[in-house]
Amino acid sequence: MAEPTFRAPKGTRDILPPESGRRRALIDAFAVQAGLGGFGEVMSPIFEDLGVFKRLGESTDVVTKEMFDFFDKGDPPQHLALRPELTASICRAYAEHRPVPPWKIWYEGPQFRYEQPQAGRYRQFSQVGVETLGADDPQADIDVIALAWRFYESLGLRQVSLLLNSLGDPSCRPAYMDALRNHLESSAAALTDQSRVTLERNPLRVLDSKRPEDQPVIDAAPLMVDYLSDDTAEHFAAVRAGLDALEIPYQISPRLVRGLDYYTRTTFEFAADALATAQNAVGGGGRYDGLVEDLGGPATPGIGFALGVDRILLACDAEDVFPGPVPTVKIFVVDVTGGSHALGVCNELRDAGIGADRSYGGRSMKAQMKVADRSGAPFAAIIGEDEVAAGEVTLRDLRGDTGQRRIPLDSLAYEVSQLLTK
Repeated sequence: MAEPTFRAPKGTRDILPPESGRRRALIDAFAVQAGLGGFGEVMSPIFEDLGVFKRLGESTDVVTKEMFDFFDKGDPPQHLALRPELTASICRAYAEHRPVPPWKIWYEGPQFRYEQPQAGRYRQFSQVGVETLGADDPQADIDVIALAWRFYESLGLRQVSLLLNSLGDPSCRPAYMDALRNHLESSAAALTDQSRVTLERNPLRVLDSKRPEDQPVIDAAPLMVDYLSDDTAEHFAAVRAGLDALEIPYQISPRLVRGLDYYTRTTFEFAADALATAQNAVGGGGRYDGLVEDLGGPATPGIGFALGVDRILLACDAEDVFPGPVPTVKIFVVDVTGGSHALGVCNELRDAGIGADRSYGGRSMKAQMKVADRSGAPFAAIIGEDEVAAGEVTLRDLRGDTGQRRIPLDSLAYEVSQLLTK
């Protein structure tokens, strides 16, 4: 076979059936959970003005290294970027349209980051997520976290851990940042070159380093929870109490900062314990109470999360749960009279709401039966010259042990629907 002229770009791939069906089923399962929580879907552009995403923080890798940005063909040209995440886009939409708060929305779709591909991480990747804008109540935090927890359970996942932290707010974070900077600067010689550069931009980002050489310094760093104001500490206590009331287990992770600069107060991450890799995060989120204001909107509190579809499916594989959906084709029509009869039969079955498929090209019965078997359909309707003359079809069970029988053609849809309900 000749080598293809073109291949999918590095860090991307074609998602073919049946895997594409499994991904769609996962998104549909998330839509169900979001709908039960009163969230409506928002569909945002996949590219925005570059300035929207610069609000993620000039010290984050997403902004400094990973964005796919370009100029359009306008005069003057506009500097745009493919979205690396969706929260900023949602906050831009809120600032633009000013919906009545609290605004509870969910989303799904592709994001783009120029980073080194690895298992469960691509340069084009899909996420599902929710945002609640306009609610400062810790009950909103609990609702959002609980929604993600229910979603994981609905997929059959049982080995997921919830990591929880508070990053304070503008009233208490400056004192912590001073203490953290002093600690990191006094130990700068023991940090990696990358972390020393990060320290100059934002000391908090150093805590996100996964490099083993940085861990002794990070382990000895002061903790944000020791600097929380009374109001922020009360908010964090209320979130923990709510999770306790719902019997959602969690671990306090005082070093958890997430990868974006806009987080304040409640911050959380979900880890798939069944994935035997360091990259086992399957989602996370937190509060971002100043982001809407940064994008030109009114001061608006926000809380949300994003969950990675690829990592979730890897976790499902590791726990052997959430298999692909059953085939939608329920009957395969095998026409050995030239193919014209299959056209009408398939159409009548589809009109009756029964998934039907066929072969093309006037192939032999043996060849058509091979295609029928690959289709996953539980039944085949065989049409030969004898069947046409009698106004019948031969209905064959492809997956069970009921064999085959001749039935009137005009009762085929009824017979198949009865068999499918057994």
